[in-house]
Amino acid sequence: MEKNHNETAATAGPDLRELALSAKARSPKEAAELLAEHPAGTIAAVLQELAPALTQDVLGELPGGLLDGVIHAVPAEIAAQWRTNETFEQGSIGRMMVAPRAVFRPDISVRDTIEQLRPLVRTAFITYGYVTDEDGKLLGIITMRDLLFADDQVPLESVMLRNAFTLKPDLQLADAMKLVLDRHYPVYPVCDDNGKLLGLVRGQTMFEEQAFEITAQVGSMVGVEKEERLATPLPNSFKFRHPWLQINLATAFVAGAVVAIFQDTVDRLVILALFLPVLAGQSGNTGCQALAVTLRGMTLGELKAGAERVLVIKEASLDALNGAFTGVVAALGMYIVATFQHNPNALMLSLVVWIALVGSCVASGISGAMVPLTLKRFGFDPATASSIFLTTATDVVSMGLLLGLASLLI
Repeated sequence: MEKNHNETAATAGPDLRELALSAKARSPKEAAELLAEHPAGTIAAVLQELAPALTQDVLGELPGGLLDGVIHAVPAEIAAQWRTNETFEQGSIGRMMVAPRAVFRPDISVRDTIEQLRPLVRTAFITYGYVTDEDGKLLGIITMRDLLFADDQVPLESVMLRNAFTLKPDLQLADAMKLVLDRHYPVYPVCDDNGKLLGLVRGQTMFEEQAFEITAQVGSMVGVEKEERLATPLPNSFKFRHPWLQINLATAFVAGAVVAIFQDTVDRLVILALFLPVLAGQSGNTGCQALAVTLRGMTLGELKAGAERVLVIKEASLDALNGAFTGVVAALGMYIVATFQHNPNALMLSLVVWIALVGSCVASGISGAMVPLTLKRFGFDPATASSIFLTTATDVVSMGLLLGLASLLI
């Protein structure tokens, strides 16, 4: 079953512990480069201290010759589990499995089960026992409480919990999290379609992976790759971030082109320049709100197929209301500034600001919902640089509306 990480860390030397912590703080490729400088035995010990999913990713980055040495440096059951986990996709439950240790036959007595458990608990953290048939099919689960209070001569099939909840190895983490949301078991057995026990996955491991995905999503919205960590070397961070900044610069030129189109209007009504950042900032905020809600719904599985249209209509309506009320304040601000400057078009400028703010808020709400939906439809991560595309849309619409309306009405 699962290796007792605390016990292993306690017996490991300080260098090994520091190496494991350093590997955890890096991307899989960077961790592999760090570990490749050490002997295969050291690498094997460090990998057993990492989360199973990270271990698999690091193994995939090691050169072939070194990988063989690492595989031969671990016990046979761990090596077999690593090979099994390798066959599953990234982000799946199968990548997070550990080998089951406390596995018994249904006809063994409670007394014999306890005797077999005694040496196991010295080297592994045993939460449940697993009862399987000769083909490895999971028949039931044994809790420590049941063993404590059962008669010594009773066979396990009489005390085991049948029809245990299991996970499939090819299940993606996000889908698995929805299934375990109201269960909160410390360990979940992982079985194939035939019910054969393949491994175990800890609830803590699942929640840690999900927490990383959530934190990585925030960075993805602004073009920070999931692989980048605090310990990522400067050249690698530059390589991760710079391409997105170039894309962001290109999109900023689009917004600048909109202003250039209405250059005559800006020259004639310089006061409009004061309110361009006001509209861009306000519509950007409403768009980010819609984006956050949409991404949250997609992550939690709340956005069902066919509900996209309802979502877009709701966000457009909500931001129309937000734009109408915030637009009153912005229009009042324009009226005060224009009156103070003795502008004869103060009232009309206020109307232009109000209409532009309502329109840009509606457009930003629609964009906030549509950007991740569109990225997902084309097979991309919905969070990937979505903020960059959203900012472009809100800037172009808000500036275009304000300057376009001013050109037409004043």
